[in-house]
Amino acid sequence: MASLVESGWQYLVTHFSDFQLACIGSFLLHESVFFLSGLPFIYLERQGFLSKYKIQTKNNTPAAQGKCITRLLLYHFCVNLPLMMASYPVFRAMGMRSSFPLPSWKEVSAQILFYFIIEDFVFYWGHRILHSKWLYKNVHSVHHEYATPFGLTSEYAHPAEILFLGFATIVGPALTGPHLITLWLWMVLRVLETVEAHCGYHFPWSLSNFLPLYGGADFHDYHHRLLYTKSGNYSSTFVYMDWIFGTDKGYRRLKTLKENGDMKQT
Repeated sequence: MASLVESGWQYLVTHFSDFQLACIGSFLLHESVFFLSGLPFIYLERQGFLSKYKIQTKNNTPAAQGKCITRLLLYHFCVNLPLMMASYPVFRAMGMRSSFPLPSWKEVSAQILFYFIIEDFVFYWGHRILHSKWLYKNVHSVHHEYATPFGLTSEYAHPAEILFLGFATIVGPALTGPHLITLWLWMVLRVLETVEAHCGYHFPWSLSNFLPLYGGADFHDYHHRLLYTKSGNYSSTFVYMDWIFGTDKGYRRLKTLKENGDMKQT
């Protein structure tokens, strides 16, 4: 496996420049993972497949889904790509590299775990600030246009929010100066996590059923269903920040009521 990764990486660094890999390569990888993981949930919603696992009974119209895709492509090409290109010198200055030797799996795993923890912390506070009255009305309300989220709505947001909360994603890598392959793996995992959190389905195989600290779709879907002053559940990946600061009380009460109701029925 290691030799296969090294052979593939050798091909990339031989045929493409560091700038091309870090900017264009990262953008293409992001778009591929994002749309390939997000589009199936549109199909599930339209066809009604696996509807028993859908968290909300309401469905988005094809027009609403199409609007989301169109805006996303505009934002990705006009905001995300220029941002990647502009931040390249900063990451290079902080130690990012694409050359050999490749980092060990222990190093990669430790860095990505750190990225998840620091991202969740920064995201929680940034997201909570976005739910203040003025910022919600003028910025964050764009993301909440979809009270019934589906996978692709995870990145549907005001350009200012993309820049603001995007900082949470890059602060970890900026602090450690990772190898590009680590940065790519982090980006893939972060995209898959946020698409899953917005997918609108809670499956038996959902990670939140096996990892107690992981939020997942059920946790974040609650956030989208309520008005901004009452939502809570501000974390991106884990649940402990909301638990520590008491911003998940409404969600916990609802879960308790549902569990008690299910017990009475049985």
